Amino acid sequence: MQKEELLRILRQEGESSGETLGRRFGVSRAAVSKAVAALRREGYEISSTPNRGYRLVSETDALSRSGILADLGDHPWAEHLRVFPVVDSTNDWLKAAAAEGAPHGTVAVADCQTGGRGRLGRRFDSAAGSGVYLSVLLRPACPAAELMTLTAQAAVAVRRAIHAACGVRPGIKWVNDLLLGGKKICGILTELSLEAESGLVAYAVVGIGINCNRTEFPPELAEIAGSILSQTGKRVDRCRLTAALIRALSALPQPDWLDEYRAACVNLGQPVRLLAPGREPREGVAVDLGSQAELLVRFSDGRIEAVNAGEVTLRPAASTT
Repeated sequence: MQKEELLRILRQEGESSGETLGRRFGVSRAAVSKAVAALRREGYEISSTPNRGYRLVSETDALSRSGILADLGDHPWAEHLRVFPVVDSTNDWLKAAAAEGAPHGTVAVADCQTGGRGRLGRRFDSAAGSGVYLSVLLRPACPAAELMTLTAQAAVAVRRAIHAACGVRPGIKWVNDLLLGGKKICGILTELSLEAESGLVAYAVVGIGINCNRTEFPPELAEIAGSILSQTGKRVDRCRLTAALIRALSALPQPDWLDEYRAACVNLGQPVRLLAPGREPREGVAVDLGSQAELLVRFSDGRIEAVNAGEVTLRPAASTT
């Protein structure tokens, strides 16, 4: 008997006897007892009452494969899910797996990353026990130009997943950060590999780091970083959020993403500073998004420029609702 099947039943139906569960899944009562013991070792509190059966008393705060699959059900990506207590980087692990032939829809999730990173090579602080650090492998077999909006689309997918699992809608800071109350709670890093002969995309890895239940940050991050818990006061079920992320990301691409991105983009109408390699910082006002999610910035001379690379900093920092 799969322990995630048992967990799903206990979540949905409450109390069930070992005999009833055994008949339902065609296994012995001993197999049911073994699955219960495995869930208890993962931190789930399950009571056992004579003549009544097993009952899920409380969930665990751990990020586990069982907990994710119990919520994910028979989703086609479920069989390709890998969950790590600690990994250097879920993006790096998945890129190595892709090179060895891992299929479309392979997902790597970690409780902690020792080498997590974001755009421009920056370190992404990935503390244990408080976040979701997840990467998905896509094999779209298309020219790289067709994936220009993949990061922006992923931001919308992550926003939808957070709303589904946590009941809040973060804002999006162009191009790849999600904010709550003006604090960054999520970053997204997309990496591509091209086939030398065809020039098509061999694979894309979309990496996502979400601060869920963290309440303290290093001094250098305290002014800019937050978590869903710190900004809402509500703890996050990380397994449920992970399942929601997988469902949302598996729906990419979606035709209706740009309007939602535009509505959620905290840059629009705000003064911004543009930083690009080899150029002096420039300041303007973000006025709109183009069809490929490029940021349209108006400068003091009235000229509007489409920005699709580099770093954009809010001046002043915007807040979200």
